[in-house]
Amino acid sequence: MPDADTNNNPTIALLGVPIEIGASQAGTLMGPAALRTAGIARVLEQLGLTVEDHGDLATPGKAATQVSPSDPSPANAKYYDEIKAWVRALSERAFQIAGSGAIPIFMGGDHSLSMGSVNGVARYWQQQQRPLFVLWVDAHADYNTPATTITGNMHGMSAAFLCGEPGLDGLLGDQPRASITPDQLDLFGVRSIDPLEKNLVRDRRVAIADMRAIDEFGVGVLIRKVIERVKARNGVLHVSFDVDFLDPAVAPGVGTTVPGGATYREAHLIMELLHDSGLVRSADIVELNPFLDERGRTARVAVELIGSLFGDQITDRPTPSNAILPDEG
Repeated sequence: MPDADTNNNPTIALLGVPIEIGASQAGTLMGPAALRTAGIARVLEQLGLTVEDHGDLATPGKAATQVSPSDPSPANAKYYDEIKAWVRALSERAFQIAGSGAIPIFMGGDHSLSMGSVNGVARYWQQQQRPLFVLWVDAHADYNTPATTITGNMHGMSAAFLCGEPGLDGLLGDQPRASITPDQLDLFGVRSIDPLEKNLVRDRRVAIADMRAIDEFGVGVLIRKVIERVKARNGVLHVSFDVDFLDPAVAPGVGTTVPGGATYREAHLIMELLHDSGLVRSADIVELNPFLDERGRTARVAVELIGSLFGDQITDRPTPSNAILPDEG
């Protein structure tokens, strides 16, 4: 089995996950097609990477969404049975793709897909005896449970589920639940969080770099802290990128816009530093809603950021170990 650490020209595996029922706004099921149209495969291939497009995950049939008496739908979790089928199918595919040695990019779709993508990838890395850390780049914490949520929308419960919080315990059925611990999760760019959700995140001591911290310290300092923590534990990193992390002026094509998000340049610096770290082994791109976009603008920005995550840059720069600062004066 190939190891991504020793593969100088890794294969990128694209998988579309056209799910929208985890969110309140329809349209994210068109996200994978919009990313393809914006040239995600072409951008990655131009970087010298091998790209395999696995198409879209098939919509689970009715049999997969039937309610089991042993797994009743929890209260206050909308479309639980349908999302359960998606999560189980995606978790298995994510595990298989990670095991092939490829770096999977899961193209959504709303953020509920991460309950499957991250679980499958985490399961693979547990077998390799390396911890998976998750960088949750998002305007929202997504750390609600059925007991704390205001809306019942399951895209707002994905991070909590991944950290083993109760309430959605039957979601994976017989598949292993490869939970991460709260100290393996970093919430980055948060600027909207529900009251009970905030209490839960505080109680679990989840690391948060909110927009105030970004304003005070800058994204470079804060991302380097994440990188150092992952390296210290010989971990690998999954980047779960919600396009609403960006300011709506940069990325209008999302259903949950929150003013005061990251700038175009801040977002690219994050991706460039993550690429330099060599730690990223999988990624999600979620919540892109072409129905709300302006002539494909948000899709193009998302593709450009994925390019930066995998090595695209304006000029060739020396590695950080031998970097030389420009002359002063």
